[in-house]
Parts: sequence; C-alpha cells; structure tokens
Amino acid sequence: MALTPQDAEDIVAGRHGDPFSVLGLHQVEGKWVVRAFVPGAQSIEAIDPKTGRTITTLLPLDGAQGLFEGAAPRRKNRFTYHLSVTRDGHHWIADDPYRFGPVMGEWDEYLIGEGTHRQLWHVLGAHVRDHEGVAGTHFAVWAPNAARVSVVGDFNTWDGRRHLLRRRGATGVWETFIPGVGEGAVYKFEVLDSNHHLLPQKADPVGFGSEHPPRTGSVVRQINGYDWPDAGWMTKRAAKQRFDQPISVYEVHLGSWRRVPEDGNRPLSYLEHAEQLVSYVKDLGFTHIELMPISEFPFDGSWGYQPVGLFAPTIRHGTPDEFRALISACHAAEIGVILDWVPGHFPEDAHGLAKFDGTALYEHADPKEGFHPDWNTMVFNYGRAEVSNYLIANALYWLQEHHVDGLRVDAVASMLYRDYSRKEGEWIPNKDGGRENLEAIAFLQKMNTTTYGEVEGIMTVAEESTAFPGVSAPTDAGGLGFGFKWNMGWMNDTLSYMAEDPVHRKFHHSKMTFGLHYAFSENFILPLSHDEVVHGKGSMLDKMPGEGLEKFANLRAYYGFMWGHPGKKLIFMGSEFAQGAEWNHDSSLDWHLLDVDLHRGMQTLIRDLNALYRAHPALHTLDAKPEGFEWIEENSGDESIFAWVRRGTGDTPAMLVVSNFTPVTRTERRIGVPEQGHWGERLNTNSEFYGGDGRGNMGGVRSEEIAASGRAQSIRITLPPLTTLFFEVERG
Repeated sequence: MALTPQDAEDIVAGRHGDPFSVLGLHQVEGKWVVRAFVPGAQSIEAIDPKTGRTITTLLPLDGAQGLFEGAAPRRKNRFTYHLSVTRDGHHWIADDPYRFGPVMGEWDEYLIGEGTHRQLWHVLGAHVRDHEGVAGTHFAVWAPNAARVSVVGDFNTWDGRRHLLRRRGATGVWETFIPGVGEGAVYKFEVLDSNHHLLPQKADPVGFGSEHPPRTGSVVRQINGYDWPDAGWMTKRAAKQRFDQPISVYEVHLGSWRRVPEDGNRPLSYLEHAEQLVSYVKDLGFTHIELMPISEFPFDGSWGYQPVGLFAPTIRHGTPDEFRALISACHAAEIGVILDWVPGHFPEDAHGLAKFDGTALYEHADPKEGFHPDWNTMVFNYGRAEVSNYLIANALYWLQEHHVDGLRVDAVASMLYRDYSRKEGEWIPNKDGGRENLEAIAFLQKMNTTTYGEVEGIMTVAEESTAFPGVSAPTDAGGLGFGFKWNMGWMNDTLSYMAEDPVHRKFHHSKMTFGLHYAFSENFILPLSHDEVVHGKGSMLDKMPGEGLEKFANLRAYYGFMWGHPGKKLIFMGSEFAQGAEWNHDSSLDWHLLDVDLHRGMQTLIRDLNALYRAHPALHTLDAKPEGFEWIEENSGDESIFAWVRRGTGDTPAMLVVSNFTPVTRTERRIGVPEQGHWGERLNTNSEFYGGDGRGNMGGVRSEEIAASGRAQSIRITLPPLTTLFFEVERG
C-alpha cells in the first residue's frame, strides 16, 4: 500500500484506474495512513467526527499538488475520520468518499456479468442511501472498456479528478459512494477510454432524473417510498386488459395536448394533466391513455422517439413522483396507461449512450448493423447480453416502479429485419444468410416473456408494419409474444379508400374488405395515430374528400366503420373533435373548435361510440376470433355499402353494422339479417347530435321473412348518405 511516484502522478492527473488502492485509509508498514486528494487545498487534517479532535495532520506530497498524506501511529485498528480542509482562507469539514467500502454485492456482480439482472436499476444509477451509517448517494455505471470513470457535478466543481470510481472485477461496472450528496444533485460521468483519452461527459444511462433541456446533466432522484394509492386498480387490471375486453385508446403527446397561454404558452405539468387530461379522457369513455415517449430526450422535435434517459420521466412536466401522481389519477379513474417505449434505436448525442466508454458498447460497431439510415440513430446490439438485460430491465422498471399498465414498442419492423431501409450491400445477413435479425427477435421474445411473467396484468403492443408472422402469438408457439399488434395494413387501406371521391370509391371497394382476410391472424388494435396527422399528411378531417359538411359526414361514417370493425381502437388527440390543422408538437390543440357545432358533434360521436363499444359485448368480446364476425354485404361495391354482423359469446345479442360511403340516400334498402326480431337502431352517425341531418330509422325496424343478402330474414331501412348505422337485435 506504499504510494509510488506513478500512483501520485496518476491521481493528480485523474487517470488512476484503481484510486481506492491509493486514497483513503491504508496500513503501511504497520501504521494507519490517510491519503486525500483535494486540488488547491493548503492544509488537511483527519479529525474524529464525534469529538472534532485531530487524529493526524496530512502533509502535502512533493510534486503532487493537492495530494496529502498523514500517519496515525497510535491507532491500532481501522478508524472513522473526516477531513478538515483549508483553502484560500475558506475552511470546511467533509467526509472522505475513499474511506468507504463497496456497496454492490457479489450476487449483483454475477447477475450483471451474466446479463440476467432483472432489477438492474436497483444497482446501477444514482441511489440516495445510507452506507456504513452515513447518508449520501451511491453511483454505479457500466463501462467495461474504460481506463477510468469518475462522477462530476456541482458537489466537486465538475472536476473529474475528485471522485473516481472503483472498478468491480470483470463485470465492467464502476461504483462509488459519495457522502453528503443527495436528492436534486446534478451529475455526469467522466470517462477515459482505454487509451486514456477524455470522452465527452456522459449522462447516466440508468439515471432517474435529468436537467431541463437543453442542459443534459443527470439529476439524483429518490424513487423509493412513493405511497401508491391504486391497489384496487392493480388487482383488477388484468381482467380489463384481456383480449375479450373493450380497449379504446386515446394517444397523447403531453407537450402539446393543452398549453397555458397565460404562462408563456408552456405545456401542462404532470399534476395538471392528472386533473385535466384524466377527467377529459374519462368523460369521453376511453379505456386507456397512450403516452408518446416520456423517457428523457434532448430534442423536442423527436417527440420523445430519440431518448437519452431511458429511466428518467422527462422533467419537462415534472419530477418522477409527479409522473406517478398522473398514473395514480388515471388508475383512480379506471383508465389504463400505455407508454410508448423505444428499444429500437438511440441518438448520437455526445452525452448519451453512443461510444459510451470509447467503444461501441450499446450499439454495433459496424454501421451496417449499428446505424439506422432513416433516423440517423444508433441501433442497439441485441446480441450482447448486457445490452439486452439493460433494455428488458428498463421495461420492467416502467411497469414496476411507475405502475404503467402496458408498453407499446415503437418501430418493431425496423428491429426485425437487418435490411430495413437499407440498400443491397448496406446490410449484413444473419448467420443463416437471411434478412431476419435473429438477435432482435430473441430479445423481443425474452422481453415479452419476462414482462408478462414478472408483472401481473400488463399488456405489450407492437407497432409492426409488415406481415411478420406471429407477432401476438405466444413465444412457445414461435411467436414474438406481444399481447397486441397495431393493424397498419387496415389503417393504410381504409384511409386510402376514404381519400377517394365517393364517385370513385366503387373502384376501390376491396380496400375496406381486404383487412377481414387477416383480421383474426393477430390480436389487432386499429390505429389512427400521430403518424397519420404529421409531415404534410394533414388532419383526419383534411383527409376526407368534399367540402364543409361532407367532410364531417365522411369522417363520422369512417369512425363508425372503425368502431364496428373487429379490433381494439386507437385515435390520436384532436382527432376526436376533428381538429382542422395538422398536428404541431409546439402548439396546443385547437380547443376553441369545440365552440363550433360540427366539431362538438364529432366529439359527442366519439363519446357515444365508446359507450356503445363498451356496453355491447358483441362489439368486443370476439375481436380476435372469426366466429365474432359475419359479412352480410361484402360485394356491394357499386353502392359503396358494407354490412356485417358482430357477435359475442353465448346469448349475446348480435349487432348489425351498415356503412354507406356515398352521398346518396338509400331509402327502403333491404339488408339481410341472421335472425328475426326487432332490430333497434343503437347509433346513427347522421344524427343531429353529431352534426348530421337526422335522417334514420325512427329507433329501429322489425325483420320480415323476405330474403335478402343471402338470408331468409331481412330489414328494410333508410340508409342516409355518408353514414354508418348500428342495429342490435331485440329478441322476443
């Protein structure tokens, strides 16, 4: 334990790879010696923390500015001490971080090295805690190829020589305990690569908080001890998120749902959303809120889809506990929360994960595998056990620590294929010569089996835009194991149909029927997401042909078609009241439009569609089973009419849905029905309540023994222009 000239030089230069072997308390030739490094100090004493008496005076070492050493010859046993420091006329007493032993246990080391530590965030990151009877913060980070790692912040004047970390064996983890540092401290990691080159300061990959952008420091946040009030919801959410339940999702970008013009047009806080957003969604009858990514991200224009702080709820709206208050408010209103989760890529920002320890640590080294050409981002190396563990632990973190009810995994297709958005010669085949990313597939399967196995009642959703088989099939059957999959094909086909002038729709009739050929191959969610109202695509209302009233009628009929179609439902904020302008992430939704009857009527329609959908099992119980659907009229292309029956289980009354996508009224139109009885008109998108002219069927019609549509029974109805009707059979 004797101090060598090289040790002294490396400590002063901030490049020592094992500072705990030099600094702190050590036995040298039978004497206890205290060594401390305090740049600029003029004098240092080691004092008894209880009595304040001097144990030993530390003397400066020649040629090693800031490095002091003192022996305590009368002490036989290891002792506790504080440092009394004088510099430039200032005096302070501080604990010595180098006198503390390790915090991490051997079992944690083993699991991290194996890539199986499911609660990785309990070990890595910054944790406020007591260690050896002293309050402070434990810092730990994975950087296996670093020559030295230190933590910097206001508490050490951002001097990377002051708080060097201890390397923990072969795991590549570095750790230290800094006494006196607590909640709210700003910090980063300073890393020397294997060649002792200084890298840009790095935010904590497992940090629980961040500074307000554009600042990029991590912030110490205490995440333990939140008193969750949602036990009632947590015990019953599994029953509410089954495949046979009504699931209607309101997708939200927290930064632009509503703003406060009186306060610089700022976005709402988590606490304000807990009041305003939750009550709004509850009133409209949605079962779930889907939050676009709230993991900390540097650039507002990425909408959160290029995250840097995967474990930190963005400070843009408040602290982690305030985010939890939003979740709690949702659960109190019996609204589930789905979080957009982005394990597909990460940005190149210097303070982020890219080249974290000077090597391609989280990403692939070869840009043919590690660089995403669409978004100029880095692709995670799913085949590396520690990286896969990092991401799976992150999924569990949101589900366990923040009681999120589900994860919607972004851009799954980009993960599944090695040639995604790549030209010939710009990608590397898998070990079998194919284009599938076998490592990503294995990662997604493991993520799903782990999350479903570890957290009761949750759901996972894949945004997957290809025909990859078995996305929502169980992993033991070869599937990816997701609970649900976004039906991107349905969305593209039906929006393409709706964009046509009604006179031409008969030539595109199959676009509305084709989705039924595969509707039961997955557990589908029908998405009208933010992606459909940005980048020049216009709003949902903009997509509709015609002018004025006709646009609204088209959109109302389309929403009716969607809510009657097999599959769970999702729409993006603003679409529920037919926002006229394309979504702008820097502005609030146009809430003033609700002063206009047509927009308010659209909102009323969505409220009533949700109520109908939730109240009638025929519309949701057999969403993913072919026996829950029967075409009545599939081939009425010349009239642009579609008619089908939805069924539930047992004696559930059937629901007939009829859509007319022309501006022509079909009077006394005969539609076949599967059984006799009175068919009550449950919803008419042409109702005056929604902005229509009110033409309909006076509450319902009785079936007659007149054959139509291949059925022995039929009803004779008025089918208003650009309208969807819902009829339920009333037996007896």
